[in-house]
Amino acid sequence: MALTRTQVGIIGSGPAGLLLSHLLHREGIESVILERRSRSYVEGRIRAGVLEQGTADLLREVGVAERMEREGLPHAGINLAFSERLERIDMAAHTGGKTVLIYGQTKVTRDLIRARLDAGAPLLFETPVVGIEGYLDAKPRLIYEQNGQRHELRCDFVAGCDGYHGIARRSVDPARLHTFEKTYPFGWLGLLADVPPAAEELIYVNHARGFALCSMRSPTRSRYYIQCDADDDVARWTDEAFWDELRRRLPPRVAEAVVTGPRLEMSIAPLRSFVAEPMRFGRLFLAGDAAHIVPPTGAKGLNLAASDVHYLARALAAHYREGRTDLLDRYSETALRRVWKAIRFSWWFTSVLHKFTDDPIDHRLQIAELDYITGSNAGRTMVAENYVGLPLEPFD
Repeated sequence: MALTRTQVGIIGSGPAGLLLSHLLHREGIESVILERRSRSYVEGRIRAGVLEQGTADLLREVGVAERMEREGLPHAGINLAFSERLERIDMAAHTGGKTVLIYGQTKVTRDLIRARLDAGAPLLFETPVVGIEGYLDAKPRLIYEQNGQRHELRCDFVAGCDGYHGIARRSVDPARLHTFEKTYPFGWLGLLADVPPAAEELIYVNHARGFALCSMRSPTRSRYYIQCDADDDVARWTDEAFWDELRRRLPPRVAEAVVTGPRLEMSIAPLRSFVAEPMRFGRLFLAGDAAHIVPPTGAKGLNLAASDVHYLARALAAHYREGRTDLLDRYSETALRRVWKAIRFSWWFTSVLHKFTDDPIDHRLQIAELDYITGSNAGRTMVAENYVGLPLEPFD
């Protein structure tokens, strides 16, 4: 059934668009989500799974945290491994008790979709938006296709939550947009397997052979990564080769604890930093990956999307409730302050953990940096504060 009118048109059914729709629903604001992919595709995408304290709190706020509370793994610390040492950063101790929650983005997406559909709110799959018009004239229109027919959705505002390759940012006049990008000369080769994790908390590894990460999705499912060349090919990696290379990069006692098993999935993720400014164009707002990309090292992608829509939902609520426009005017600069801080942390964390060159002085400088950070209360606090998530700014 074609829809013709709503208050907020949301492009994209990833965590950003879905969470925004729930935040708006709590304020009595109508929205329609248009998603070009199928439900099975969206729910099947493998993504990261570290939720900052603030992101977990937002999911609790909108009432979709039941499974997260049951299956999520609270982590109060992370481990940094280098020079065959294993140094734990006690995040809770350095942040007044804040923690992160290990809970896969795939599960977050499924929880949000189920809650949206259970509420009877419009969420249209396989419905690509092919045009965004009128957003600079306060009369936004989304031109979308459904069942081979073209339709028009009129709305008060448009939220572009459709990712890096989506139509929202591409619809903006390039002369109005400033972009910043840094591409890293390596990727992450990741393997997912139904094996118990090597440790109770994540381990980030600096090694002369390259970076490695020991992560998990549950007590029985693990996700491991190793740094690889940017142009590497998954087809050349057997499971055995992956496990052997992983263990070479781990401290001996961690390597001994690794349980191997057949892959459920293996893929290579490129690393880049990207920011588009501003995040507002008339009545079109960008959020999540449509506006920024961070290397996965700092576990910030999903969490930045959550903070974006937190600010945007508050701004829209103030508009509909009180007729205010000041928060809409401040959305972009407020969101971008947090974005750039996350970009900085992810860049720094990437720079001290990965192999960039074969020059031995570079590796020794990284080791000195890690030695200083883990041996300093200020250094441990810096890592802890950024990893659990910097506070959201007051926005009302």
